Amino acid sequence: MRKQTLTLLSVLTVLSMLLVACGATATEAPATEAPAAEAGATEAPATEAAPTEEPLSGTLSISGAFALYPMMTVWAEEFTKLHPDVQFDVQGGGAGKGMTDTIAGAVDIGMISRTIKEEETAQGIFWVSVTKDAVFPIINAENPVAAQLLEKGITQEIYNKIYITGEITTWGEVVGDPSITDKINVFTRSDASGAAEQWAKYSGGAAQEDLKGIGVNGEPAMLDTVLKDPLGIGFGNLNSIFDLSSGTLVPGIVIPPIDINENGVADPEEVYTVKEDAFGAVANGTYPSPPARFENLATLGKPEGLELAFIEWILTDGQQYLESAGFVPLTPEQQAESLAKLK
Repeated sequence: MRKQTLTLLSVLTVLSMLLVACGATATEAPATEAPAAEAGATEAPATEAAPTEEPLSGTLSISGAFALYPMMTVWAEEFTKLHPDVQFDVQGGGAGKGMTDTIAGAVDIGMISRTIKEEETAQGIFWVSVTKDAVFPIINAENPVAAQLLEKGITQEIYNKIYITGEITTWGEVVGDPSITDKINVFTRSDASGAAEQWAKYSGGAAQEDLKGIGVNGEPAMLDTVLKDPLGIGFGNLNSIFDLSSGTLVPGIVIPPIDINENGVADPEEVYTVKEDAFGAVANGTYPSPPARFENLATLGKPEGLELAFIEWILTDGQQYLESAGFVPLTPEQQAESLAKLK
């Protein structure tokens, strides 16, 4: 009897423990269970991740003006640092080649160091200005009248008679000393050149073909030719005739001052022996235009994709590299005008 009583008590104890456990389970909500949504309530949409830009990739082919070539190589290098999957094929050859290649679709972008012509826009050419520079007359430092020229300068009329009409043929005529009979060896560009066109317009002509002189193919060859000829006169771009590391003129080269105000004297603001002086004169408009000019980039039709991204970068972040390479940045107004044209 005692054994049965103990067994019954054991059963009752187990049942009691089970009931307590069930009650606790029924009344306690799991810690991980979210509160039930109220009737009619809508769930908030999940937050989407911000879209990420597609990385730029591809190859841009560019050709054209010798004047813009050194700057373009800098831009290409800096842009590639930001976008390693973008490659560049940059070639010189002159503004004429850049325009011909662009119209033919042989390159993506043409470097054009002159005004874009109506017949070129009629063939689908789109362009924007990206920087400013200038063309300067150059002579050899051993020129027999170099000292007089640095004192007196050369007027626009005399340049006209040297380069367009051919009336002046000796250095004595330039400085007004008939006893000096050394012949002027006049050099121009044989390739289609924006620099030559600007110099022709300044000298009173209308186009490169109006310039008299011996044709030299390319900007580097022009500089080398004048360096070898004490009686020679030519013209070159700001970034070519100055040593950009030292800021001084390339050894052996002199810029004969343009007597801008025609007072018979080369005033201090007309004499350029260091890059900063020439750069400042172009930037503030003291140096005449022409031969100062805008440098342009041309595409066949309005640029898009990689072409557009690169040109927009040139007009914004890319402007910071211009001065050290011998180019004048656009003013904020000019920058905004070019950017608006791309929209």
